[in-house]
Amino acid sequence: MQENILYTSSTFTPQVIDAIQQRAELGRYHIRGFGALRNVPRLDDLIFLTASLTRFPLEGYRERCETKTLLGTRYAKRPMELDIPITIAGMSFGALSKNAKVALGQAATWLGTSTTTGDGGMLPAERDASAKLVYQCLPSRYGFDPRDLRKADAIEIVVGQGAKPGGGGLLLGQKVNQVVAGMRTLPEGVDQRSPCRHPDWIGPDDLKIKIEELREATNWEIPIYVKLGATRVKDDVKLAVKAGADVIVLDGMEGGTAATQSIFQEHVGIPTLPAIVQAVEALKEIGVYGEVQLLVSGGIRSGPDVAKALALGADAVSIGTASLIAMGCNKPIYVEDYQALGTAPYHCHHCHTGRCPVGIATQDDELMARLPIEEAATHVANYLQAMVMETQSIARACGKSNVHNLEREDLVALTLEASAMAKVPLAGTDFIMGQ
Repeated sequence: MQENILYTSSTFTPQVIDAIQQRAELGRYHIRGFGALRNVPRLDDLIFLTASLTRFPLEGYRERCETKTLLGTRYAKRPMELDIPITIAGMSFGALSKNAKVALGQAATWLGTSTTTGDGGMLPAERDASAKLVYQCLPSRYGFDPRDLRKADAIEIVVGQGAKPGGGGLLLGQKVNQVVAGMRTLPEGVDQRSPCRHPDWIGPDDLKIKIEELREATNWEIPIYVKLGATRVKDDVKLAVKAGADVIVLDGMEGGTAATQSIFQEHVGIPTLPAIVQAVEALKEIGVYGEVQLLVSGGIRSGPDVAKALALGADAVSIGTASLIAMGCNKPIYVEDYQALGTAPYHCHHCHTGRCPVGIATQDDELMARLPIEEAATHVANYLQAMVMETQSIARACGKSNVHNLEREDLVALTLEASAMAKVPLAGTDFIMGQ
């Protein structure tokens, strides 16, 4: 007897069929948190050529490898001085719990780096916990307070985000409690949708006006960052520099978010790998490479990722999702609560629901109590320290006494796509795809 054969379409896979039927039942698009699920060319596709006879490696226990990082040297009287080239990205109070925000601030302080506010304004407890705090100016202007500008160590004007460039923010009503609503001057329990562009801008010249306003408000003391979602990178970087940015923050499509349409996460923007290269080329073409710093985010997970970003030309990196994972996101505890959300540890992307089992992406007091601030801060600090040590190890192996001395010639690619995007040779050859 012939067995039945189950055929699977490569176009209409079971996942696609399920997605179509969900849309048919609900009549709306799918919203979720976390980041892109699809596989894209990434920094993993590059490897280092370390020292041997052509150059000598440095001894890890006797020879220093510097990690000091300076951001905002173009115009600011007080540039951002960091001990390490890794910062904490902007994530709002509202998307994250108070405990999570304070823990991130403490961890950043212990490691001598900065953390960033997010949509909805400056949480006083986060300011108190953070020795170096970047204050975001977003299209929504929710919670934006000119008085807080003077409390900040830098300002970040958000034009776009890697997980949803061209799309606005979203905070579902179940996370808009009394405190969050009060900070944002919004009704409690109502979905908050942020605009996709600044309401007082009609063109790039308006960014210049906004930067000048912020500089005057802060007496030219602190750096002005401009954050871009990675799309038309070269043109966007040049326009931001022309407008007067001190630092370009470039967020690749691997970046995370608390909530957005899944179509943005999977089908919009470009990966971090090619975005870095295009941004560096843009800065060099207009003669400001080194004068305007490049801060890169989107899928940075480890010391090797940091080292590769620096070698490609970035001055520093920023982490968001990885820092949350360090404090317990997707940790295999409270399994029954994951199951109640229809998911499981390691697979959860339900940040938008406000029912985070580990107390990170929630405003529920009982769930938030599962995230002790000191413990969470310690885990993030340990993770940052490990990343720094890994970055230094690679730099020393390449014969570098400063992590910022890593360069593109230290890299080769494992795939043709990575070779073309990073513009480095395919491993074992002198061939650069596309050249």
